[in-house]
Amino acid sequence: MAQGRILVVEDDIELAQLVREALQRDGYEVALHHRGDTAVEAIRRIDPDLLVLDLMLPGSDGFDVLRQLRPAWRRPVLMLTARGDAFDQVSGLELGADDYVVKPVLPRVLLARVKALLRRAAPVVDEQAPLRVGGLRIVPSAREVRVGESLVRLSDAEYDLLWFLARNAGRVVGREELFQELRGIDYDGLDRSMDLRVSKLRARLRDALGGEGPIRTVHGRGYLFAVDL
Repeated sequence: MAQGRILVVEDDIELAQLVREALQRDGYEVALHHRGDTAVEAIRRIDPDLLVLDLMLPGSDGFDVLRQLRPAWRRPVLMLTARGDAFDQVSGLELGADDYVVKPVLPRVLLARVKALLRRAAPVVDEQAPLRVGGLRIVPSAREVRVGESLVRLSDAEYDLLWFLARNAGRVVGREELFQELRGIDYDGLDRSMDLRVSKLRARLRDALGGEGPIRTVHGRGYLFAVDL
């Protein structure tokens, strides 16, 4: 199961590959981008859980990228740069960077900073507290799902799927993550049993809520429990 999606914006291709390999070894899904003037478009397209951003980039520097991103894009940003003077560090932090690492950096140090930022950004979820999302009220202590006062009847497997998707509302969840979380096995790329489970749950929620329902398919990536309903 992927720990999270990270985008590394770094024009040193060899260094970017080393950073990607270090993060992938710890279970992160990592994408690379090498220019500043197209970085904001890439960030919005990929929508990473965390951004590793170099300061010196072709086209636009990391400061310009941050100015365009903040405050609308609120995910963590770790600046990774060879420029380590205090003025640049303060400038980056004032523009919205969450941490600042000076190159060269040991992979284990970078990994520790990434983990710390993602941990701070993660919402605290009480596993037994009722959850209201997408027009549903989910009560984990009773394994109940309601729309208003009406009970939505789900199988155990459908409830587990709904609870996982709802706790991750607003984030695309891939098939690999679903298989690991709900069945404890790796996705082989061919098994369509999870797609069938999602399809059945989606139909039940459409009947209960009316309209399209909250579960959307994001082609090539997985499923999204939409929070704009």
